[in-house]
Amino acid sequence: MQTFKKTIESKMKIRFHDCDPFNHLNNSRYIDYIVTARGDQLIENYGLDIYNLARQEGIGWVSAQTQISYIRPAYLMEEVTIETSLMAFSEKSLMVEGLMWNSNKTILKAVMWTKLVHYNIAHQKSHLHTTELMDLFTKIVNPLPTQFDFEARVKNLKNKY
Repeated sequence: MQTFKKTIESKMKIRFHDCDPFNHLNNSRYIDYIVTARGDQLIENYGLDIYNLARQEGIGWVSAQTQISYIRPAYLMEEVTIETSLMAFSEKSLMVEGLMWNSNKTILKAVMWTKLVHYNIAHQKSHLHTTELMDLFTKIVNPLPTQFDFEARVKNLKNKY
């Protein structure tokens, strides 16, 4: 049986067009960076191409809820490490955590939780995950060791780093 990393990460560079006049990453762009990193990480680590699924099968995931805490600024041309993991899943939804760090993961910059709903584009409604997806999710799910709500998770991470 193939084993998969439960927490996956990649690096990205903060670009000029994503920054505010103070050379900080614009608040809304943190979400874009984490979501983009997650999509790339899924392909690289699990062979799951969510973009191809949308094009060929007409299925994908839509954001139902996003919570984000901005802890420290990310700066223009800074290289950041983005770490993501699947915290929980059901037949129709996923809960994903994204952490943005400085390059060497010593300074936490943002914490994001996103609930995603599996969606059939042609029928315009939620859709059950396939058996293959459920099997993958079972292998990669990385629940938190302690039951936290978002605010408690952020506080716990801030106390650690």
